[in-house]
Amino acid sequence: MRRRSLMAGACALALVATGCGGGGEQTAASEEAALRYAAVGAPAATTHDPHGRVGNEADYLRFAMLYDVLTVTDEQGAVQPRLATAWEPVDGDLTRWSVTLRDDAAFSDGQPVTADDVLFSLRRIQGKGAENNGRLSMFDLEASSATGEHGLELVTRQPYAEVGLALASLTFVVPEGSEDITEPVAGSGPFVLDEGDDTTSVLSRNDDWWGEAPSYERLEITAMPDPAARAAAVASGQADVAGSVAPATAEQYADGGEVEVVTRPGGVNYPLVMDLETEPFDDPDVREAVKLALDREQLVETVFLGYGEPGADLLSPLEPFAPDAPPVERDLDRARELLEEAGHGGGVSLTLHATNSYPGMEEAAVLVSEQLAEAGIEVEVEVGAPDTYWTEVWNVEPFYLNSLGGNGFVDFSRMALLADGPINETGWNDPEWDAAFNDALATADEAERHAALGGLQQRIADEGGYVVWGVGDGIDLTAPGVTDLPTGPGFHRLRVEQVGVPG
Repeated sequence: MRRRSLMAGACALALVATGCGGGGEQTAASEEAALRYAAVGAPAATTHDPHGRVGNEADYLRFAMLYDVLTVTDEQGAVQPRLATAWEPVDGDLTRWSVTLRDDAAFSDGQPVTADDVLFSLRRIQGKGAENNGRLSMFDLEASSATGEHGLELVTRQPYAEVGLALASLTFVVPEGSEDITEPVAGSGPFVLDEGDDTTSVLSRNDDWWGEAPSYERLEITAMPDPAARAAAVASGQADVAGSVAPATAEQYADGGEVEVVTRPGGVNYPLVMDLETEPFDDPDVREAVKLALDREQLVETVFLGYGEPGADLLSPLEPFAPDAPPVERDLDRARELLEEAGHGGGVSLTLHATNSYPGMEEAAVLVSEQLAEAGIEVEVEVGAPDTYWTEVWNVEPFYLNSLGGNGFVDFSRMALLADGPINETGWNDPEWDAAFNDALATADEAERHAALGGLQQRIADEGGYVVWGVGDGIDLTAPGVTDLPTGPGFHRLRVEQVGVPG
């Protein structure tokens, strides 16, 4: 983790205050230790249902604090217990799993968390697969059952050695019978909801939570779509954490002051997405030409300002089993040759869609268009509004920028690379690859399984429709005295219950 100093705004930061006030008097509420988090999110997209379509990080953060999950991943991406304390196969072919639950977890209304609640929640999540990209589709939950008050037997549709990972991070547990979650329901997490609207939620510490008590009493989460506004909120003392700010914003304040930068290695990935079923991307020569025409070092330096590394088109390059591949080197001559061989000697005209939902996406698209033009690929950039991009462009247009980073390779493959995946945005369809993926997940030996998964990831890099030109550090800002902000991959960054605040 790298930290750098930033200049604070004119308003003095006071973690115990709800804003910048004067007069020196404090109310009883302001004397409580609080964490104020400005998170990525558009208020119009706010939801209370943790199992359906969730478009805001602000909502995910709120759900992570209100509801327990079965397992979590640590800073290295390894699976750790949470509500589930153990998960073990009960048969030789890895299709039946015994899951042991904590016996001291309770919902905020005082009712104990039981296996029936967990099974109901898992079934509800799976039932909303059309909204949540097929989450938990590897399980046959109708054949699964509670084996006691704190035990489950989960059945998978085929041998699946990564059950612990499948249960991580987004398996939010709600009380049995919570069918229509248009308003918050009781949770068993470290916080409870006091009040909120589409923009800001105020949570208070759940002193009956089974885990280590957070050091602060109040958590305020504000959805802010503009990364510059999130950064300004911390710099001016209006917030204590700003999630996902732009490298340029960090550099703006880099020469002094009190606000700090916390980086999350490999937390940002804006791959180009090419639809293999649409011309000209149905030709592998065109796809390779696009990959070879990019100056990846320039992209990383320009978009991430050095907070990152050039890419080798690996979707999850930081995972332990990822291939050790060097970045793809630019070769304009070869790119032009490939275009000529593909029948595009006179050039290609494309439209690249982008948005400014996340820092640097629009800048990346503009620079990509300039670099591709040098190979004879003329690109017009269309920038979509953040509140419509993920419904009208993502998984719709044949050439656009995506934002990845929340899923590991196994989860992403199941959702977006298998032929019948719910969000197969590139149209990757290879029965041999699918069979090899399923064989890897049926391999009990971890070393063998990881070697197979690494080879599958390399093949997607070589032949698929994703251009991972680089991975950047996620950048968060914190106020002075805020410590232990999580920096691990994916949804590890949302586990803010153990963040330290002054006072």
